Order: sequence, then C-alpha cells, then structure tokens
Amino acid sequence: MTQEFNATYWQNRYKVAQTGWDTARITTPLKEYFDQLTDKNLRILIPGCGNGWEAEYLFRAGFRNIILADFAGAPLQNFAARVPDFPKEQLLQQDFFELQGQYDLIVEQTFFCALAPALRPAYAKKCADLLMPRGKLVGVLFDTQFEQPGPPFGGDREEYRSYFATYFKFLHFERAYNSIPPRQGKELFICLQKL
Repeated sequence: MTQEFNATYWQNRYKVAQTGWDTARITTPLKEYFDQLTDKNLRILIPGCGNGWEAEYLFRAGFRNIILADFAGAPLQNFAARVPDFPKEQLLQQDFFELQGQYDLIVEQTFFCALAPALRPAYAKKCADLLMPRGKLVGVLFDTQFEQPGPPFGGDREEYRSYFATYFKFLHFERAYNSIPPRQGKELFICLQKL
C-alpha cells in the first residue's frame, strides 16, 4: 500500500472532516439495486466502507450477514454510534488486501477511487478471491477524470474493463442513469459476476 494513503492518512481525513465523498445517505444507484434483492441471507462485504450508509440501509432492510471493513477507525466508530444494534464483530478495521472469507456480494462505493491507481489490478483480483462462485461485485465507479490530484482517482470504462475482464462476467457496465446530481453523467453502475 502506498504510504501516503495508509490508515493514518484516512483517519486524519475523517478527523478534519475532509470527506467530500460522503453523501450522508445511501446513493440512488445502490439503493435501487438493494431494493430488488430478495435473499436476506446474502453474505455481503463493504470494503472501504466509510461511514457505512449502504450497510445501514441494508441492515434496516433486514440483511444481517454484512461485514464492513475500513482502514480507518473513525468511520467504523461513527457507524457503531449511529447503528448501535449492528454486531460489533462485523466491523473490521483492516486493510482490504488482508481480508479473508467468502461473500455472495461485494459492494463498491467510492473505495476503488480512493486506492492508488497502481492497486487497481490487485483490487479486481482480491474481489474475485473474496467472492463465492457466481458471487457479484456491484456498485459505482467514477467514469471521469478529476482536475485535482487524487484521491479520488478517476478513470474510464475501458481502463476498468481491463482490470475486471479476467475474473468477471459483465452483467451490467453502463453509465448510471440515477446518479445523485453532483455525480450525474460521471458514474458507471457495475454488476460483475465472478467467472
């Protein structure tokens, strides 16, 4: 992991409230995807979970097998305070690349864009390693370049396709039609199934 973007870096971003990626609620693309899920027993991983708005939404909807993982402790503490009935043992302060286990669904929401771009191929492989056969990686990726140096780091669909094609079948890989206004026209909604 690039030293600049280690756990201390992210902890400090939360400490000084430099969290522009945090929408303080679930975003529409993921909400609408979650709303059509019927199996409440899915094993779900949310890496780089931040304040965990997606996990809170899923938990309130009856999903119980949710693991949240983040490098920094602050967002996990924020989540635990906001959702006190969520099992504490399902909150992991850990490096994504050291996670173990097998999941049916991995949720991607502003974690990929926070990683140093050199780690993107390793991210795709690690997601595949963590998924059960036919498990899915679902979420949004920025389909834009940013003027400021990252994070967040931008990119485009062809670049992203090159990382995931070895491990995944592309069920959906298109511009999101229901992004929140600040991200309109700048996100891909992805639903990738492990080969």
